[in-house]
Amino acid sequence: MRHFTSVYDLPNLPEAIKSALELKSNPYGFQHLGKNKTMVLIFFNSSLRTRLSTQKAAMNLGMNTMVLNVNQDGWRMESELGVVMDGDKPEHLREAIPVIGRYCDIIGVRAFANLEDKQDDYTEKILNQFIDFAGVPVVSMEAATRHPLQSFADLITIEEHKTKPSPKVVLTWAPHPKALPQAVPNSFVEWMRQTNYELVVTHPKGYELDPQFMGDVNVEYDQDKAFEGADFIYAKNWSSYTDYGEILSKDRAWTVTPQKMAVTNNAKFMHCLPVRRNMIVSDEVLDSSASIVVDEAENRVYSAQTILKMILEG
Repeated sequence: MRHFTSVYDLPNLPEAIKSALELKSNPYGFQHLGKNKTMVLIFFNSSLRTRLSTQKAAMNLGMNTMVLNVNQDGWRMESELGVVMDGDKPEHLREAIPVIGRYCDIIGVRAFANLEDKQDDYTEKILNQFIDFAGVPVVSMEAATRHPLQSFADLITIEEHKTKPSPKVVLTWAPHPKALPQAVPNSFVEWMRQTNYELVVTHPKGYELDPQFMGDVNVEYDQDKAFEGADFIYAKNWSSYTDYGEILSKDRAWTVTPQKMAVTNNAKFMHCLPVRRNMIVSDEVLDSSASIVVDEAENRVYSAQTILKMILEG
């Protein structure tokens, strides 16, 4: 495996899960792989878990790490090709990317959707420039349309907590004051479709995800009905895909509460974090024993470490 941008880059998903769990039990067993190698982490957007977990994963494998917060630590960068650069961006990605590639062995990139131009976002303009011009392997640390390291960690977490071979997993939309990208739900659905889990997606009408990610997954517009008998509840907000980037609802009736969790099969609660308390989920659920959000965040280290290990071995 050279680059990692989605579940489809993995040669074998069950083997990847097995490797992640083995690394979790022995995180420092492969430091020889990263000796004298460097990973550069490029952030076009803010980060807490992604930055720390990916740095930790690289260091567990013996790698050096360097972090660049674009537009804060360096020159403002232009991403459009063919533009006259007479504005406030003195550097173009077309030169910056191959230079960064000369300084390292692997590049991690985090670049969110701008939610202004669906075409720009869904063609992954920034991520693909890194893949085209870096000359070294590129790992997506969240792109415009997918967040594969998060989804891999989600899957590891479900595997650790499930009590039956094919649990019912529900992805539920929840209200949020800002318009958020579809990357996390897109990616979560894409990864869950590679399992034998029962997956149900629930959201208000108008929040349908891109069909390329949804496939034939069941959509249930009644959240209470969707929650019935669920083993895992994954809450996440996203803005509209059809009315691109728009907020169509802030209905607090979709907030995950103890009353909603009561109809589940003692479900575990999941969220990628950061989470807005009493908007996405109530304090009572988030602070209860049903919440496994911290376990989920911890597994971000091992999802990233598994991917880096596979790249280094390759």
